[in-house]
Amino acid sequence: MPHFFYLFRRPGGPVSDSDLAREIEDGLEELGFELVTLEKIGSASRPVLRLRIDRPEGEADAGVSIDDCARVSRVLAARLEARSAIQSTCVLEVSSPGVERPLVRRRDFERFSGREVALHGKRPLAGRARELTGELVGIRGEGSDEVVALRLPDGEEVDIPRAAVTRANLVFRWGSEGRRT
Repeated sequence: MPHFFYLFRRPGGPVSDSDLAREIEDGLEELGFELVTLEKIGSASRPVLRLRIDRPEGEADAGVSIDDCARVSRVLAARLEARSAIQSTCVLEVSSPGVERPLVRRRDFERFSGREVALHGKRPLAGRARELTGELVGIRGEGSDEVVALRLPDGEEVDIPRAAVTRANLVFRWGSEGRRT
């Protein structure tokens, strides 16, 4: 992911990635949402901040509507501009996480325990394949010792070091629309 530190400014110096993410997360929390992913793309002349948002755990069944995305975009853009965190030429894209929601933070792995997930790695995971699908049992350990516990379709449970997982997401199956994915 490209970094555009020069696009985000604050009197006295540039805004760091972590400061910008914190500013966005604070704004989302005030609006009743949580940040799923934050991606900085685009060019110097047309920077883009792409956010995926979701409802907090207890409100997950409500989903994220187009109206929610529009409201969050308007409020966040004004807030970030007012605090000189972004240039006025920056495009803010806000969307829902989709039915195959990415699992990014530890709390995502805890929250979606019991759900079907796909884990991807640069190398074979658990000595099998670069992509494994199964039921998320949970996450154990701390820091560099974190492992994702996955129950494979054959019933075997495997522990995969979280550091080996390059991408994780929920799996959506047609015909299971009654469940939130």
